[in-house]
Amino acid sequence: MTSKNKFGFGPLDTPATPKPRERNVGPMGAAVRDAAESLQETTEAKVEQRRQNANDAKAYRAAQEEGRVLTSVPLAEVQTTDLPRDRLDLEGVAASTEMEELKASIRERGQKEPVELYRDAAGQLQLKKGWRRFTALSQLFAETGDASFATITARIEVGEGDRLARYIDMVEENVVREDLSFAEMAQVAILAAQDDATDEVDPDAMVLRLYGSLHKMKRSYIRNFVFLLTALGNDLKFPKAVSRNLGADVARALKSVDEAATLRAALRACETEAEQNAVLAKALEKRPSDTAKPKPAERKEKREFHVGDMKVTARKGECRIVCDDDFAGLPKAQLEHAVEAFQRALREGNPRVTTL
Repeated sequence: MTSKNKFGFGPLDTPATPKPRERNVGPMGAAVRDAAESLQETTEAKVEQRRQNANDAKAYRAAQEEGRVLTSVPLAEVQTTDLPRDRLDLEGVAASTEMEELKASIRERGQKEPVELYRDAAGQLQLKKGWRRFTALSQLFAETGDASFATITARIEVGEGDRLARYIDMVEENVVREDLSFAEMAQVAILAAQDDATDEVDPDAMVLRLYGSLHKMKRSYIRNFVFLLTALGNDLKFPKAVSRNLGADVARALKSVDEAATLRAALRACETEAEQNAVLAKALEKRPSDTAKPKPAERKEKREFHVGDMKVTARKGECRIVCDDDFAGLPKAQLEHAVEAFQRALREGNPRVTTL
């Protein structure tokens, strides 16, 4: 049998092991491959950059909405007409030695602390916090004409803010620094209560809302000055010059409209702070209660009452507390702390109490 097929030729001779095919990449293929790899790397980098940009934009919007973004604002665009300031004598503060010191600091080192602004109903930028910094920069620009003093670094409140919260923000900084007199704090409470945009019309109640972080004793003094400023009005020409104790004593002494009218007439003739305070002190000397003090009420020999589950028995020189607590089992330091607090509370209410 022949090995040839019907076409007349035999099978091809093939090597036992086939020779591998050459697959070397040519110049064009290498260029295409490099371009593809580069494109992939660039695309991944762009995707990551876009993701980072989106996160940055989100963080920026959040900071902007929370008023944490600092902006450079031309002084000419800032108004101070919407919110009453927490200073009684603005002209005096503007011309004070402290203002000159602030100007020297800004001239040497620039504005370090931003002011806070908000937009009023008309869309104008209004000053909320930082009146002294705004005034210092305005004076420096007027004196030097230097463009570096023509702008102010500020945080701008976003959205419609609460009117009462703006009053609190305005006074908060100065109250913490104890930079406001009791008369100035009282004046803010009076103006805030008169503001139609706030929901409180009682200046006495406004004190708690504006100065809730202060000690109750300080708030009591502010209320005294609220009464004093309301009763004496513009006839009290130098309210900042009235000391804390003098103002509180005069406020407590004014019990009638007639007394206030008499005092206002005397204050109207005063030309200096010293004359004013002398008139106030003299008004206290003329009080009938100073010469004819009422007899103190007769004290009970014994008083008993309950506070929670504690029974309290009070006698002269003795205060006894009975309850189920194991006082002997408490640490000595804890007991001492409780007794000291009790003693302080007693003496605040009655200075004559010297022993428990």
